[in-house]
Amino acid sequence: MELNFNNVYKIDCIKGMNNLPEKSIDVIVTSPPYNIGMKYNKYKDNLEFDAYLKWMFDFAVACKRVLKDNGSLFFNIGDKSSDELKAFEVAKKINDNNFRLQNTIHWVKSISIPEKDLSIGHFKPVNSKRYLNNCHEYIFHFTKNLDVNLDKLAIGVPYGHKSNIDRWKSSGKDLRDRGNIWFIPYKTVLSKKEHPASFPEKLPEMCIKLHGYNKNTVILDPFLGSGTTCVIAKKLGCKYIGFEIDDTYLNISKEKLK
Repeated sequence: MELNFNNVYKIDCIKGMNNLPEKSIDVIVTSPPYNIGMKYNKYKDNLEFDAYLKWMFDFAVACKRVLKDNGSLFFNIGDKSSDELKAFEVAKKINDNNFRLQNTIHWVKSISIPEKDLSIGHFKPVNSKRYLNNCHEYIFHFTKNLDVNLDKLAIGVPYGHKSNIDRWKSSGKDLRDRGNIWFIPYKTVLSKKEHPASFPEKLPEMCIKLHGYNKNTVILDPFLGSGTTCVIAKKLGCKYIGFEIDDTYLNISKEKLK
């Protein structure tokens, strides 16, 4: 099957990647099913955990094949408060003989600052007396050799104290490294209804900008969902390609990309 950039396809993610040329992708931004019983249209999100880990390993092998040596894989995954170390077990399985974990980013979806009487973001209560509400997810940034330079100021934040502008002359501007804590709230509740596990547009945008991009940069989302990654890639002027097995979600993506 011949696959072309600037298109999205109904195809299994691993099969799709195996149909791409080796080292043809610059950045992968994706979020797999979390295996926590999410209600998708067709996919059953409840594999035995060993089978899920095997699937993630096969996924990583396919990613390594298509990713350029200086490419980045931004892998978003969440879990339930009761899941113990499952997200890290998945990250370790992707790391095994395929990638190196260059950065661990925390996507904060909800935050409260009592001192300022402030509570903002997407908060989903947990019905438990034992577990705290899980207000964040992980974005694991994998590279092949831990040697990918990033454009950290592309997603930088202003200095709190402007005296730092002159103190840190290497920057030359009122921007500093944002760090690995990213507060990205959901834009609207409506966006959640088109897909049960979509992430906000700001997430892939920040990942792509952090890696660095130009008009020849190719962005891949193997778990396309409702198409957010490819939509952002197109807005940024990059090339893109995405894979999805569900017709409903694929059609949503195609409408957005128009």
